[in-house]
Amino acid sequence: MDFQSLKNMDVKGKIVLLRADLNVPAKDGVITDTTRIDRLKPTIDFLTKNGAKTLVISHFGRPKGITPEFSLKFMLPALEKSWGVKVGFSDDCIGASAEAAKAALKDGQITLLENVRFHAEEEKNDPAFTKQLAALGDIYCNDAFSAAHRAHSSTEGLAHHLPACAGMLMEAELNALNAALENPARPVLAIVGGAKVSTKLSVLNNLVKKVDYLLLGGGMANTFMYAQGIEVGKSLCEKDMADQARAIMETAKAANCEIILPVDRVTVLEFGANVPFEIFAADKMPAEREAVDAGPATVAKLREVLANCKTVLWNGPLGVFEVKPFDTGTNTAAQAVAEYTKAGKIVSVAGGGDTVSALEQAGCADDFTYVSSAGGAFLEWMEGKPLPGVEALSSPKKAA
Repeated sequence: MDFQSLKNMDVKGKIVLLRADLNVPAKDGVITDTTRIDRLKPTIDFLTKNGAKTLVISHFGRPKGITPEFSLKFMLPALEKSWGVKVGFSDDCIGASAEAAKAALKDGQITLLENVRFHAEEEKNDPAFTKQLAALGDIYCNDAFSAAHRAHSSTEGLAHHLPACAGMLMEAELNALNAALENPARPVLAIVGGAKVSTKLSVLNNLVKKVDYLLLGGGMANTFMYAQGIEVGKSLCEKDMADQARAIMETAKAANCEIILPVDRVTVLEFGANVPFEIFAADKMPAEREAVDAGPATVAKLREVLANCKTVLWNGPLGVFEVKPFDTGTNTAAQAVAEYTKAGKIVSVAGGGDTVSALEQAGCADDFTYVSSAGGAFLEWMEGKPLPGVEALSSPKKAA
């Protein structure tokens, strides 16, 4: 991937339009998870220490026009606490308010512009709107990988109007993803869990052509077992996806990728927290039971494969990890990957959907080589789709 790094840009005295992703979870005006804010700190530190005048652009939620409950203003205390700097605020991201904010900035200062999605033109990547945004700055820095799958004015359009670069978070993300799937140390193991095959068909079809092992968990593993004639009982299973599952297995075989299904399953008669459970070999599960987690023999099998691998890519839990004790399979598998990572034996990259919370619950998110906070962008990357925000950085053009 060919992109300019912020670290190589001369930003002193320049107005930098920083596209951040501040679309953080919040309830009753309180931010419940500051991960996306905290991960921007290296970029903020670089800009402030090197004398940039920074205007932060972000979206929050899905407002329809100017919607007060989607204003970014409530975030200012959290930004200042995380970043350790004073942050100003502009009531709009274009027009007189934004121009005044720009004019007032001094070297090393930061101002947050109001929600860019208050303007419908943002999501349309409207050329006139993009030019209005571009007129505010000298340099465009995209540090919002989690929004890179959107071709919007602030995520894609600006790269064609200003000298463009990737922020520290974007650069770390792209380097990690490149190391995991584009140019990985082999053998490569992908661990993919989650409820449905249908939501990850493209992901699975792409992965089996690129990895050496694919370990499946969760409901999607049941669909693959059903496709092979194995009893799945009352387990979550997309029986209408059996043909697609068999097709993926054929593609994997042709690509010399080994698909690994659960060796044993944790099962219940009636699902609920802390209900009685029994563990059965994968092909011995009674029809009246429901599989809710991967068993210890499956995790032992994972350990065998890990011993032979150099790179691990993880997306999705192996069972119903939200309900104890059916988080055990996910937890012990994650801890095994973390152990090999800490020992320097593998590079591990994880992300997408419930993955981050599953790894945090397992207590080992910090022990993986890289954990992406991006959801949709991470999944589209796993599908092999080009990401507009990244493509624009790789081939920035100057607008005529």
